[in-house]
Amino acid sequence: MQSKTSGLGSGLLGVFIFSGSLPATRVAVADFSPLFLTAARASIAASLAGLLLLLLRQQRPSLRDFRALTIVALGVVLGFPLLTGLALQHMSSAQSVVFIGLLPLATALFAVIRAGERPKPAFWMFSVLGALTVAGFAFSQSGSGSGLGNGLMIAAIIVCGLGYAEGASLSRRLGGWQVISWALLIASPVMLGIAVANPPAQWGAISLDAWLGLGYVSVFSMLIGFIFWYRGLALGGVASIGQLQLLQPFLGLLLAGLVLHEAVAWPMVAATAIVVACVAGARRFA
Repeated sequence: MQSKTSGLGSGLLGVFIFSGSLPATRVAVADFSPLFLTAARASIAASLAGLLLLLLRQQRPSLRDFRALTIVALGVVLGFPLLTGLALQHMSSAQSVVFIGLLPLATALFAVIRAGERPKPAFWMFSVLGALTVAGFAFSQSGSGSGLGNGLMIAAIIVCGLGYAEGASLSRRLGGWQVISWALLIASPVMLGIAVANPPAQWGAISLDAWLGLGYVSVFSMLIGFIFWYRGLALGGVASIGQLQLLQPFLGLLLAGLVLHEAVAWPMVAATAIVVACVAGARRFA
């Protein structure tokens, strides 16, 4: 019970950090190309991760872990950031929220396939209801987006769900922050090469907001968020803790209300209440 409670706390903190990722990416791709942004955020995070591994004298993963770490790198270091960056050139960050509601389902499916978890049938009912609630709310607020953007976001959700499930399984042996750190280091040679080969045309024309967006997705979205997220998945179960991401769109809107003083309408409150109930139900039957 204590382990699950600790996993819930870590997972919630990870989701809170991730809630700023898509808005920050949307700001950053206004001045950075999606390819450069993906490579730069991974390279910056990899340098910090390498320093942590060195200072804390972490043992290198075994050869049998290398394949799984490569899957994590392809899913969450390369795939999700690049695909969402491309998608956000064709839709707003609000429209992309529709697809974040599908991420817990994708994570749960890969938890069954890759991590051997077997949630009860009631879990899937709550999970689908929560996803439909998020999607319905997001569509009512922002429309359907473009066909190309929608396709890119669906692909992003698939590879991200795989990366989450694979990383959570590894975290039980290596530790949460070690998994994302090693995955970043594995991807770093390729990511650094891509960043060097695709620099912005005019560095002086890049706005402060774009730099801040790059900073957020590099330090928080790409590293710190994953430290808490993978720990939460490992302690609380991939399928169960994965449902917490249903709260991510609403956390983002809550931040907008508190920080930007935007109005919080009653449909958000109602949808949030339904989603919280779905998360509680899904966790009970996971």
